[in-house]
Amino acid sequence: MSLPSQPQVKPARPEFSSGPCGKRPGWTLESVAAKAFLGRSHRASKPKAQLKSVIDRTAKFLGVPEGYRVGIVPASDTGAVEMALWSLLGPRPVDVLVWESFGAGWATDIQKQLKLDDVNVLKAEYGALPDLAAVRKDADVVFTWNGTTSGARVPNADWIAADREGLAICDATSAAFAQDLDWAKLDVITFSWQKVMGGEGAHGILILSPRAVERLETFTPDRPLPKIFRLTKGGKLIEGVFKGETINTPSMLCVADAEDALDWMEELGPATIRARADANFAALQAWADGRDWIANLVEAPQARSNTSVCLKITDPEVAALDDAGQRAFVKEMVSLIEKADAGYDINGYRDAPAGLRVWCGATVDTADVEALTAWLDWAYEAVKAERAAA
Repeated sequence: MSLPSQPQVKPARPEFSSGPCGKRPGWTLESVAAKAFLGRSHRASKPKAQLKSVIDRTAKFLGVPEGYRVGIVPASDTGAVEMALWSLLGPRPVDVLVWESFGAGWATDIQKQLKLDDVNVLKAEYGALPDLAAVRKDADVVFTWNGTTSGARVPNADWIAADREGLAICDATSAAFAQDLDWAKLDVITFSWQKVMGGEGAHGILILSPRAVERLETFTPDRPLPKIFRLTKGGKLIEGVFKGETINTPSMLCVADAEDALDWMEELGPATIRARADANFAALQAWADGRDWIANLVEAPQARSNTSVCLKITDPEVAALDDAGQRAFVKEMVSLIEKADAGYDINGYRDAPAGLRVWCGATVDTADVEALTAWLDWAYEAVKAERAAA
């Protein structure tokens, strides 16, 4: 049996994981360690100032409006979202938008853990968006801006009423920095350092609008809140959380890594950071458009993510296989590429349809995406040939 020849060029940086994502170009542990207050209390003046600096620089880079609070919280983006759900939901009806696994997780928490009344789950399959026009003006709405596990994103926030009565709670973890967020339409925004920044996990960013702060200070949930979820004391916002006084002990090495990522992003500027993600996505999409065996999982171009790009195998022979068969085909492709050190962590998410997922965020170089595509072609042809010969 004659297998196709391997491509000659490998990605210089083959890290295409959708989280933790690849580090910035030129990153070194030494450069981060030099910035880190290791072995120091995060309550000490200099470490605390570094935490505050990361907060302030993040807010400035993203263009967060005056009056919004930005804080560093425990447990990555998940922790930030859960803090918002447990602390804010209850006084109004709730609409939850579900089109991928994390939105489904928020819906489960709201319905089965918080056990709220009048919860409306607006659902769509992977690769599509639910009916955004069905969101109620008087309800709190919970949604992911960019579906990390489905590759579908909301194209804008026009569907959120400017005079809404409820809060808009947005999980923006794989959107922040790479996509334009409509701050005027959002009341709670969460993300983590491990996505577009290429930072480390375990820490989340929580951003609150004045409307969200008002809810916190006027609504007392009828449920116990763990310490790491508490954002108020005596009916007032705990302002220290948004000034570098973290609820629990942060990793100062991770904080220094976030500072390192901000140094790199600030040197390029917000427009360039977004443009890098756009260019990476464009290169991958152009390649997929030129193939008859693969396509973007998201059919609507305006809903396609420019960061966590999800692809499905459209070859009729592969598509005719059952789910287990399709997953086995993709797993063989991914294994071949990984063994060649040409691309890591590109299998689709476990709950998503069988397929590939390639991170195209700003820390990735377009030349590496282009190099990867040749390996995707090779792996597909190799698996097809091996199966034909079996």
